[in-house]
Parts: sequence; structure tokens; C-alpha cells
Amino acid sequence: MSNGGLSGKPQNSSSGSGDDIPAALRDTPDVAGKSHLKLPVIIIGGIAGFLLIAAVSGFIFFITAQKKDANQQAVSTDTTAATSSPSLNPGDTQAKANGSLLGHLPYPEVPETELASISPDGRFRMRKAAAEQFLTMQQAARSAGVNLAPISAFRSVKEQEQLFFQVGAQRNQTPAERAALSAPPGYSEHHTGFALDIGDGNVPATNLSENFEKTKAYQWLAQNAAKYRFELSFPRDNPQGVSYEPWHWRFVGDTQSLETFYKAKNVKPVKTP
Repeated sequence: MSNGGLSGKPQNSSSGSGDDIPAALRDTPDVAGKSHLKLPVIIIGGIAGFLLIAAVSGFIFFITAQKKDANQQAVSTDTTAATSSPSLNPGDTQAKANGSLLGHLPYPEVPETELASISPDGRFRMRKAAAEQFLTMQQAARSAGVNLAPISAFRSVKEQEQLFFQVGAQRNQTPAERAALSAPPGYSEHHTGFALDIGDGNVPATNLSENFEKTKAYQWLAQNAAKYRFELSFPRDNPQGVSYEPWHWRFVGDTQSLETFYKAKNVKPVKTP
């Protein structure tokens, strides 16, 4: 029947397969879904990348700053070591920093106008304050039967040149060997006018010898010199490494002499027993 032929024809219906949906409408939901997924990923990725870059930059900056600070500290330390120069005075173990030469420290030459004689012939001279005190000390020793005889006092740099170089050559001494016995020119306490060499006038054979310590003159000085503001310059095992000189004494009885020999020496006060 004709009705049977109609029932076999396909029917148009909304419940048909997806292939019947137009391509434009069929693709839209998928694209929209993918776009919503990509946006958060992009944002999160961007933030993470920014944080990573910031962290790496911060680390590099920190390392650079540490190296720069270390370099600055090293330069500062070198500069301080190079420019710092303690005052030039005996007893300072920083020999190189002090500008010492072979264990001796530099001293200026006193002007001739500041010198006064300590011997009748005017041969031996010291600064006026030192000369006055030595003569007073010499008289006190004489009253005790002791003869303090000056052997040498002020010496010019020129005189020290002869004593150091010519005598050293005569004795076949190297500069280091000579320096153990005599200061190089420009480095002698005798230049200051505060120092002198003392002998026992009754036993001249002990002059400029360690045997001088056995004389009455030395024993009297050891007990009384401080009363007249004199002290031994180079005792045994002195910090400068100069040979023991029991005959070499210096005046330390005014501000100028104290500054000459003690300024920045870092000597601690000594308590009286």
C-alpha cells in the first residue's frame, strides 16, 4: 500500500545525530571551553615566571652586593694599613710602621741655640734643661765620692755619619752589625740633646763597656738617676734590639723630652711596690 511506502522515508527531527548540526554551531562550545581553560593557565604561568625572574634577580643582586662589600672592606683594610703610621718612638715593636732603621728610631737634630755646656771646656753639650739637671746630679754624686764623667753628649748628624760608617768600615762590620753598637746617622738619641754617655772618672778603662755596670758610678746611677730625671735608654733585652748600654742615659724631665721618647710608645704606668 501507498501508506507503507511513506512509513519507510527518513524523518527530520531535532533528536537526530550531531552530524546534522551546522559546523559553526557545532564547533563553538569546544572553542569556548578551551579559551576558558587557557586564560587561568596563562595568568598563573605569568605570575610564576615573574616571581622566578624576581627571585633570580634578587639572588644575583645579593651575590654582587656581597662581593662588592668584601672588595670594599679589603681595599679599606689595605688603605688603613698603608696610611696608618704610628708616632716614631722607642719601644714600639711596629718597626716598619714606625719608620725605624736597623732597630733605631729617627730623631731631629736640636738647634745649636738650645744647647748648653756640661763640661768646663765646652766639649760636651746638652739641651739647657737636661744640662742643668746633669750638673746637679754630677755634684750630688761627687758628694758621695762618685765621679760621673761625661764621655759623649750632643752629636750632630754629620758626626754620627763618621761614627757609623767610618768606624764600621775600620772594624769590618756590616750595617746590621754596626747598628747593634751605634745608631745610623739621623737615628741617634744624641741628636736630640737629651742623651749622653757617662763613665766612671775613677775607672776610665770601663768606658763604653758592659763592665761599666760594675763601677760605683753605674751603681750610684741605678739608685739615684731617676731623682734627677734621667733613665737608662738601652737596658738588657730592650724592645729595639739594641745592645745593652749601661753607660747611655737620657733626660726625661720635661714635656718635650717625654714627647720625644715616650709619645705613642704605649707604655703602661708602673705601680710602685
